[in-house]
Amino acid sequence: MPNTLAPVATRICPQLSVRRSAEAVEFYKAAFGAVELYRVENAAGEVVSTLAVDGAEFWVAEEAPAHANFSPETLDGGTTRMLLEVDDPRSAVDRAVAAGATLVYPVHLAHGWLLGRVVDPYGHHWEVGRPPAR
Repeated sequence: MPNTLAPVATRICPQLSVRRSAEAVEFYKAAFGAVELYRVENAAGEVVSTLAVDGAEFWVAEEAPAHANFSPETLDGGTTRMLLEVDDPRSAVDRAVAAGATLVYPVHLAHGWLLGRVVDPYGHHWEVGRPPAR
């Protein structure tokens, strides 16, 4: 049997567990300009999808308590925070808020970063920033 799997470089890709996964995918497209790279959907309309923002990949999946995958809505808070590094954090935060995210704090200089924070409609916090020169 021939190998039909693609070679992979080691990397870490976060997966966000959400309620209303199909809706969440559309939010991330609108809020962050994400592009959908992969998608499977069950008969109930629940989605597992790979998204990328300028090549930075992350997954979105319907929460599955039976598999210990809980959304921040179920937990009443999250266990991780996403950090999205972009060239223009102010525009990125404005776009996310226009798409339905809630502003936690506006973009400002903090610890050498130009950084702001939003929470998406599914409970995940996103810090959006530009790091200092390295």
